[in-house]
Amino acid sequence: MEDYFKKILQAQVYEVAKKTPLEKASNLSKTLNNNIYLKREDLQDVFSFKIRGAFNKMRKLSKEKLANGVITSSAGNHAQGVALSALRLNCSATILMPKTTPLVKVNAVKNLKAKVILFGDNYDETYKEALRISKENNLCFIHPFDDAEVIAGQGTIAIELEEQLSDPPDSIYIAVGGGGLISGISVYIKKIWPSVKIIGVEPEDADAMTKSLKNLKIIELSSVGQFADGVAVKKVGEKTFEICKKYIDKMITVNTDEICAAIKDVFEDTRSILEPAGALSVAGMKKDIFESNYTNKKMIAIACGANMNFERLRFVAERAELGEYKESMLAVEIPEKAGSLIDFCNLLNNRNLTEFSYRMSNSKNAQIFVGIEVNGLKDKEKLINQFKNSNYPFIDISNDELSKNHLRHMVGGRLPQQFTELKYSNYVELLYRFEFPERPGALINFLKNMKSNWTISIFHYRNHGADVGKIVIGVLIDDSEIGDWKNFIELLGYKYWDESKNQTYKLFLGASD
Repeated sequence: MEDYFKKILQAQVYEVAKKTPLEKASNLSKTLNNNIYLKREDLQDVFSFKIRGAFNKMRKLSKEKLANGVITSSAGNHAQGVALSALRLNCSATILMPKTTPLVKVNAVKNLKAKVILFGDNYDETYKEALRISKENNLCFIHPFDDAEVIAGQGTIAIELEEQLSDPPDSIYIAVGGGGLISGISVYIKKIWPSVKIIGVEPEDADAMTKSLKNLKIIELSSVGQFADGVAVKKVGEKTFEICKKYIDKMITVNTDEICAAIKDVFEDTRSILEPAGALSVAGMKKDIFESNYTNKKMIAIACGANMNFERLRFVAERAELGEYKESMLAVEIPEKAGSLIDFCNLLNNRNLTEFSYRMSNSKNAQIFVGIEVNGLKDKEKLINQFKNSNYPFIDISNDELSKNHLRHMVGGRLPQQFTELKYSNYVELLYRFEFPERPGALINFLKNMKSNWTISIFHYRNHGADVGKIVIGVLIDDSEIGDWKNFIELLGYKYWDESKNQTYKLFLGASD
């Protein structure tokens, strides 16, 4: 094995890279009952650690190779590192990126004057095409992770950790894609502090290193998830695999919800937003603490990147609550009769709702979708036991991807045909939007003050993170009581809008002809 420790000491990165701070995450430390520190690689000029390895490799190229130009393949962060390095070294750079690369990363590379080619649906397809072009045009290929100088450049993070810590930590958590970052850090740390645990973290759907270490050989995945695009690699490097076999103490895999929760955790401590790959280390650390019941340990998570697409934030915010067990999603069956919603809400014991979807149906029972606020895993288990002891059939859908991504937004349908028939000809369905105060009891107050002969036919609520809850309610009433309804909502004091003539409502939810 090459003398990586020596190469790390000789690495040249600080012409472009910063010595990033090591910051205590006070909120996380208090919540997890451990001393948590974040190595803020997201504060680099390209918002990622990748500048270190890319520049170290290119700084050591001959003048002839630099004059010919360089090429690389990257999901984004390494691409920015190569592009910035080329700009500083007056070298041309061609960057191949997967078609799935977030636009924020593509634009960042273009802004650094590099030539961008979008090719392939994943990193591995892009990598093969970049190698082909490299040979065809005599361009030096800058590998994102499986290169000794790249590994050494990433290892300079460990030198900084040694300088920033008065004594060794108990463990260091590191995101793993191809393995360059964890290889560089582990080589140096295990040399100076052999007892420190090096723990790698991968997404469950991109766990090439986990499977490779388990099988003691490099395993190529048939496919990889793209949510954490910065680590979406089917096959780890040969050099990195040999280092990881020797130095990694444990691998942890995490799901999308856990990654989203980690992004939120870091935001609450730093007001910075990590990309999914950048928050992997925090997600893995949290999972390790919960599973191993660690307390009072000194733990470091490498916050390795912050190239986040703004459009992705809504998804992250939605899934973070599930990832940290602050929300439970249930499909519940209730009787299709007046008063059922009040009875159901009473079961919740003033718990906050995060989402609620209901549409009247022809059956004796109605299926509702509900998101309920919980406070951690134990509280979720308590809620589930409450439902088990109730008369309501239910399914916990908190881990069901179809429900979380699609079905929660598809609950609905038209008003049952029976309400268009002659015996109900004097009934009308009114549709109103309300803004409720975002506090427990607001919904119960509404329901309890309604007339008992008024039937709720539509109900949808979703928490928007504001101080008011936005709710849509459909109500079936005799047309002679419309005046009573209007008096009721005026006395209620909630802000409201009449949507009964809304064309979209009539198109998708109104009574069938």
